[in-house]
Amino acid sequence: MIRPLNDRVLIKMKDNNEKTKSGIILSGSGKEETKIAEIIEVGPGKKEDKKNHQIEDVKKGDKVIVSKYSGTELKFDGEEFIIVKQEDILAILE
Repeated sequence: MIRPLNDRVLIKMKDNNEKTKSGIILSGSGKEETKIAEIIEVGPGKKEDKKNHQIEDVKKGDKVIVSKYSGTELKFDGEEFIIVKQEDILAILE
């Protein structure tokens, strides 16, 4: 298991390919891709004056939009994840 530190958030990118009504998958080539991800794990928050300030804006399972070039990509147990700072999360999808 990966446990992010401080104000970091572990996310997994969602498949952003579009599908036509007949089931044909359109790849992202030729169009701007939206960076939609699911939050897998949330760090404890930034440490200031030996106190943790909790990350309250997002929680595990939220669907979010992240900055295009943000985060650090990594592979763990054959899956691809990205660790981003909370400030790189632009919006929560509801």
